[in-house]
Amino acid sequence: MKIEPIASDSMGTRSMATYIETGDVKVLIDPGVALGPRRYGLSPHPLEYQKLEEDWKLIKSLAERSDVLVVTHYHYDHHSPEEPEIYEGKLVLLKHPTQNINLSQKRRASHFLEKLGELPESIEYCDGRSFAFGETELVFSKPVYHGTNPRLGYVTEVAICDGEECFVFSSDVEGPSIDEQADFILRQNPSIVYIDGPMSYMLGYRYAQASLDKSAENLVKILEETRVKTLVLDHHLLRDLEWKQKLSRVFEVAEKLGKSVMSAAQFAGKEELMLEAKRKVLYEKFPVE
Repeated sequence: MKIEPIASDSMGTRSMATYIETGDVKVLIDPGVALGPRRYGLSPHPLEYQKLEEDWKLIKSLAERSDVLVVTHYHYDHHSPEEPEIYEGKLVLLKHPTQNINLSQKRRASHFLEKLGELPESIEYCDGRSFAFGETELVFSKPVYHGTNPRLGYVTEVAICDGEECFVFSSDVEGPSIDEQADFILRQNPSIVYIDGPMSYMLGYRYAQASLDKSAENLVKILEETRVKTLVLDHHLLRDLEWKQKLSRVFEVAEKLGKSVMSAAQFAGKEELMLEAKRKVLYEKFPVE
């Protein structure tokens, strides 16, 4: 199984776009990319816009190569309604647009479906379902919270298993700090798992210490109770320059077990950029009039 993170917060943009290729099928999960509108009171630096354009170009090229495109929820860093042609001729697996969804995402889903029109080969709603492609199976969780409560809506986690390896993609669980989010990962028993991580950069503001502690507990449980060899942490977590310190217990347990914990950039063999987390430094180093 080939697993390629395409764009991520550790690589410079808000995204979890990931390409997976097995002997049976080519899958692109969450083909979207965005920038944080404000950070440290600053709008995105021109270098962030440049990286956004580069990442979107790569996402589009891999969408063209893919057989299946997956959208786990309707935030714009996970899908883009503005260039629906990337879905043309594809099997599109979508989070259900009207069930287990908040009002904001429900409106975005409706707009997205209008844009898609008849472009895809077919559209299936994936919540709690599985799809087989030869020896490869895509298994979707039932909708789980986007975070610690339903305020931001729901997402679907997804597992891709080919008989030898199993890869789990958490989508935006922000942790996982809820047992139901972690239980899906534990049941799939993945060899590689990609988790968006706790929203520690908003600790004490929009994210509670108790949620961070529970996330660390669940991440340790995943390390201890599954066959996972590599735990990839990114997205919300990589907006925090001190992400490793915040999850030091997870790194300690992984080291004892002989397992790896890394960012998506590290997993992809690319440089860690974390442009949003370093936005203040960017403006100091490269001033903008």
